[in-house]
Amino acid sequence: MTDRVVELDITGMTCASCANRIERKLGKLPGVTATVNYATEKAQVQVDDAGATDDGVLIAAVESAGYGATVPAPPVAADDDAAPAQADPIRRRLVVSAVLAVPVVLLSMVPALQFPDWQWLALTLAAPVAVWGALPFHRAAWVNARHGAATMDTLVSVGVLAAFGWSLYALFLGDAGTTGMHMTFSWFATDPEATDLYLEVAAAVPVFVLAGRYMEARAKTQSGAALRALLELGAKDATVLRDGVEHHVPASTLVVGDVVVVRPGERIPSDGLVQDGSSAVDESMLTGESVPVEVRPGDRVTGATVNAGGRLVVSITRVGADTELARMGRLVEDAQTGKADVQRLADRVSGVFVPVVIALAVLAFVGWLVAGGSVTAAFTAAVATLIIACPCALGLATPTALLVGTGRGSQLGILIGGPQVLERTRRVDTVVLDKTGTVTTGAMTLRSVTGTADTDEDTVLRLAAAVEDGSEHPVARAVVDAARTRRLDVPVAAQFTATPGAGVQAVVDGGVVLVGTARWLAESWSVALPAAVAAAVESAEADGATAVVVARDGIALGVVVVGDTVKPEAAEAVARFRALGLHPVLLTGDNDGAARAVAARVGIDEVHARATPASKLETVRRLQADGRTVAMVGDGVNDAAALTAADLGIAMGAGTDAAIAASDITVVSGRLTVVADAVRLSRATLRVITSNLFWAFAYNVAAIPLAMAGLLNPVLAGAAMAFSSVFVVANSLRLRRFAPQP
Repeated sequence: MTDRVVELDITGMTCASCANRIERKLGKLPGVTATVNYATEKAQVQVDDAGATDDGVLIAAVESAGYGATVPAPPVAADDDAAPAQADPIRRRLVVSAVLAVPVVLLSMVPALQFPDWQWLALTLAAPVAVWGALPFHRAAWVNARHGAATMDTLVSVGVLAAFGWSLYALFLGDAGTTGMHMTFSWFATDPEATDLYLEVAAAVPVFVLAGRYMEARAKTQSGAALRALLELGAKDATVLRDGVEHHVPASTLVVGDVVVVRPGERIPSDGLVQDGSSAVDESMLTGESVPVEVRPGDRVTGATVNAGGRLVVSITRVGADTELARMGRLVEDAQTGKADVQRLADRVSGVFVPVVIALAVLAFVGWLVAGGSVTAAFTAAVATLIIACPCALGLATPTALLVGTGRGSQLGILIGGPQVLERTRRVDTVVLDKTGTVTTGAMTLRSVTGTADTDEDTVLRLAAAVEDGSEHPVARAVVDAARTRRLDVPVAAQFTATPGAGVQAVVDGGVVLVGTARWLAESWSVALPAAVAAAVESAEADGATAVVVARDGIALGVVVVGDTVKPEAAEAVARFRALGLHPVLLTGDNDGAARAVAARVGIDEVHARATPASKLETVRRLQADGRTVAMVGDGVNDAAALTAADLGIAMGAGTDAAIAASDITVVSGRLTVVADAVRLSRATLRVITSNLFWAFAYNVAAIPLAMAGLLNPVLAGAAMAFSSVFVVANSLRLRRFAPQP
């Protein structure tokens, strides 16, 4: 049995402490592990199948903590106005509060503007802000208090209410309400002219915090734009061919087996195979490559790509959540929901941060009084300490960078599996490259056929094609295609068996036919090679080609030579790997001569040839045992084990589903230079996360002692607190400008 993963949409979170609290609440349930992301407002909950925890229990646990939770609906194209609308309530509250607060701040800070009884006008303007403008903070603080918790809202609410309450006391029970009273603005709490009125604090702090929340909401909208754009790419309508008649239907109603017509300029409605027609398909949304790809009958096409040429008839093979577009969306969203180890440290800090700050505020107040300071100075220091401390920057440091970095990656055809991948990318020093389909095109073509004195070339090729017809290996496809091109009569084989990395066997016309490497035939089947066949094998391997020997009933009949072509960007990609500090290694199941010929062309020194899936895995583990941190790049089923074992698995998007499933990063286009861009993007994202966390920690470490020492006015503390979150978000948005190397 496997664990069940449930995703929940969370509402009501206002800071990182909220996310941490929900995680702890869910984690108390038996068999439940949760990760809550403040920036994406989502929770990923892993439930042990041995337990009986259902979705209703999970939602109830979140609600018992004072928040809301729902199971999200299946992903659909986003409404362009939906995300900005989420920030509208904050904007309205911010605008009204700012209009009322600005006169209060000016009256309090500029003595020349203070007319007789000005303080009563200031109270009239400040009261709506302190009560209604700060209502979200008061409401959240009350809910948290009922559950015995404290968050950043608690700090803001207590600070605003304390400032407003003190001002009411001074106005109605003290001397501050006297006609002709004046006050001056002070940078420090130790100023002897400090007044007992804090109306400017009660009005300005909610405005600053609301401004920060509004900019956070807008920034999250921008950073999530790539994922929304990805989901919007799907076709809305499709033309289905039924009984020779075209019918226009919503694309969402398609089922596997439907046949659709796609005209030039239309989007392909879902994944499928071309049945009829040939065209050029624009796959830039999927791969990031601008050059259209030629397709013809039998080729696979992906939903949401654009038919740029002729009319196509496509048989639908995958719909809904099974399509490539949906898979990409899930990968991006999963990556954005996860947490890096550095963020988990920040979460642990923010979980205890608020109670510690409240204790420090009380300590500052008592400390000032014990040291002989005035009550005004003590109160100012305490309020400034409450307001300056903001765990939001800690909570936003990783998620916002991940939102932007993974979103930008999806635009470039780079799918990053999660935040842990970024941390592994930083440590990688060795990149292991599979040859076929990774360094080379994987499009093998027939170069030559050599028979013996008793066997002609066509006989050798037709027998090889009969056996290889049961294999999906690129060499096998090249042999079968060549036989079909020559219009040979290929017999039907039976009892097909494959030995990975060595060869295949089958019964053809009553005889056992072997097709494989010369070593395999010699060692496993004791097949001796005639001089002409051995010479052809040696010549092919020296030239970097692949030679497969054909034998029937233990007698060698000839050799078929096929060759692959190196990808045009492979040499440049290897040079970029070296520039990134990565040592390239070529790992292939091909023969040593072919492997070294390819390695020489692209600039790789270390080569491991004749590798089976098991020995590929062993090679990766041996490199790791030597102290190397290994990234494995591959595209085939035989690479899956090595991709899983490597510290970082990178799959080429044109490869098999097994390879993609085993990888940490998927390069959709299959271009090797994009692998280098993927490493650069991962490292750039991690650098932004690190700088965000440094700023968030440094801000609090420096600001709280200043506030406790009375060196910060509460108004300035509120502005600095809001700026810290805005800085973190703005720093993350720089990743939107990441550009691949030309």
